[in-house]
Amino acid sequence: MTTLIVTDIFGKTPALEELANIICKNHLIVDPYDGQNKMFHTENDAYEYFSSNIGLENYSKHLIKSLTKLDSSVDLVGFSIGAAAIWNLSESFGPSHINKAICFYGSQIRNNRKVVPLFPVTLVFPKTEKHFSVSKLISELRTTERTKIRQVPYFHGFMNKCSTNFDLQGYESELRTLVASAI
Repeated sequence: MTTLIVTDIFGKTPALEELANIICKNHLIVDPYDGQNKMFHTENDAYEYFSSNIGLENYSKHLIKSLTKLDSSVDLVGFSIGAAAIWNLSESFGPSHINKAICFYGSQIRNNRKVVPLFPVTLVFPKTEKHFSVSKLISELRTTERTKIRQVPYFHGFMNKCSTNFDLQGYESELRTLVASAI
């Protein structure tokens, strides 16, 4: 089984590669920068670059292209904008390619609430977000078919060692959960 890791705005970093190796030995990484390490100095720099040069729609298309090149189905793990890209394609790209997905702090999911995934998706939301009510979004998505939702007591970015919101306890806890679920 292959696990496809779909990165956040930082793209492929040494920290993300470390996380991917812990989750699954047989993995591939999809990032918005085609594997180039951008070495952003701040999250704001990463956000500005991604917003100006890539965007969610293009990243979603890039993810679809990556999936269509694969010979077998995969499990997906997405972070932030990567989680939103997974969510966006989940209603049109089916179980023949994807077994299941886990999406961490995909805040842009709030802009696409009507999605009904064709494969099982677990959404992991942070305790709060600056721009919207997490509890209201969870309430709206709770009855969506094939969707499980968890809210954790950490902030957006807690799984990313490059983020100011990185939380070692949350990181280790979620890694144990990912490894135990054989994703």
